[in-house]
Amino acid sequence: MLLVKQQLLADLGQALSALVPGHAHHPQLESPKVAAHGDWAITAALQWAKPLGQPPRQVAERLRADLQARPAFAQWVDSMDIAGPGFINLRLKPAAHQNIVREVLQAGAAFGHQASSGARILVEFVSANPTGPLHVGHGRQAALGDAICQLLQSQGHSVHREFYYNDAGVQIATLATSTQLRAQGLKPGQAGWPEQAYNGDYIQDIADAFMARQTVQADDRRFTASGDINDLDGMRQFAVAYLRHEQDLDLRAFAVRFDNYYLESSLYTSGRVEQAVQRLQAAGKTYEQDGALWLRSTEYGDDKDRVMRKSDGTYTYFVPDVAYHITKWERGFTRVVNIQGTDHHGTIARVRAGLQAANVGIPQGYPDYVLHTMVRVVRGGEEVKISKRAGSYVTLRDLIEWTSKDAVRFFLLSRKPDTEYVFDIDLALAQNNDNPVFYVQYAHARICSVLLRQAWPEEAQRNALSPEQRVAGVAQAMADLQAADLQPLDSPPARALMLKLAQYPEMLSAAARDFAPHDVSFYLRDLAASYHSYYDAERIWVDDVPVRQARMALVAATAQVLHNGLQMLGVSAPTSM
Repeated sequence: MLLVKQQLLADLGQALSALVPGHAHHPQLESPKVAAHGDWAITAALQWAKPLGQPPRQVAERLRADLQARPAFAQWVDSMDIAGPGFINLRLKPAAHQNIVREVLQAGAAFGHQASSGARILVEFVSANPTGPLHVGHGRQAALGDAICQLLQSQGHSVHREFYYNDAGVQIATLATSTQLRAQGLKPGQAGWPEQAYNGDYIQDIADAFMARQTVQADDRRFTASGDINDLDGMRQFAVAYLRHEQDLDLRAFAVRFDNYYLESSLYTSGRVEQAVQRLQAAGKTYEQDGALWLRSTEYGDDKDRVMRKSDGTYTYFVPDVAYHITKWERGFTRVVNIQGTDHHGTIARVRAGLQAANVGIPQGYPDYVLHTMVRVVRGGEEVKISKRAGSYVTLRDLIEWTSKDAVRFFLLSRKPDTEYVFDIDLALAQNNDNPVFYVQYAHARICSVLLRQAWPEEAQRNALSPEQRVAGVAQAMADLQAADLQPLDSPPARALMLKLAQYPEMLSAAARDFAPHDVSFYLRDLAASYHSYYDAERIWVDDVPVRQARMALVAATAQVLHNGLQMLGVSAPTSM
């Protein structure tokens, strides 16, 4: 109904201009709170009653009389009733509902997408320091970041994916020392093992690989080990490359990619940190106290001023963040989204304050933030906390190996990011309707079997098809159904399913605007439920060929939207299960 809505809005805009000339109008069709009231509602009469000096119902009568004579309303609207203080409730003709089926089948994978806007957006996510395997919190961030990128791209934005990490500093020095101690034969728990050292078995793996003089290749670096147990700097570089390679393997298994890796160390070696500090000093936004350099962040809404440079000459961690975000702005990214854990909440005000104080033209509210909570993992009703690989936490790789990439992605995107989430391993493995990803994927697979039945009537024939043949067969069936006569789709169950399909584009747009991929998972479960209800209410494979073709077109459109929505979340849409 995208075309239908666009045409109705155009006519409504013209009618409002005739009703209240000389004013800017933003015509809207709203969904009634009660479905029985109609398909859409017009509330403009309430807005313009006072300027016109007339009762809202009288304004509604005038507006309705104008709309009844306009072509789009005559073509698509069955009735317009005035209700309450001045609502105009629209009931659409069956052809208006049916039109969505053809729109979906014609647009295919592009249904719900917007044309390119030219807007460039940088999304920074995961950004895990290379000191250990990715944990399930990183997994939630990876799923969120990737899905938000997909959503933004669907709405016409040019998206740049960036991974920022610290390849120097105290944590990396601890990593190098831990590796050297393991290479020397010392283990956690033994006398001489530092309390702050990293304890996971992965440290032993790094030490063994270093002593074997292996070469490791990550997406952003390559390093060959010297095998010299006293080469602490070489160990540091090798350990970073080794763990970056491990992170790359995790992210590939999770189907996540990045366009660029940005090193925190480069902000120092390039002088960008010093430049940022000098800008803040030149702008008069700093002061010296107790041997430290402070930022006047309270001038920008922070609850207190913040130390930038400590008395020992080192910078606090938000200073390179300010320098880093200045580089984002200088690279032409006027819109930036950072996806981080809720433990970063305190840095938002000070980073934004630093960016405003730097006086380089960055607008207030830059960058946008999406904060997420950590994830608890439960198996057999008990929380799982320890991974032998990591030593102290469950890794993303563990979660994928225990369940699947699809389950991990869908589950981690099934709640708002700032909501605590418990990942139930047993539920993720269940093949029943309680498992949300199974429920949605099964609806898609069930439809694909119906679509393939026309070309391969026998179930044994369909089961013998390769995955590639099934995908090609479904695509061909969808193409053939674009020309189906949709008039038989006039029953309440069919109308309910078509209305749900029609909600997809606006849902997608809102999810992109609000950085809310969980809205897609909610929608997919609702759409799957609507399909299962329709399937239970009306037989699809009937003897009446026109009716069968129309119903197949409807379920084919449903499969296409299920596929599109799952793709937004990075989840597969199987043709058989």
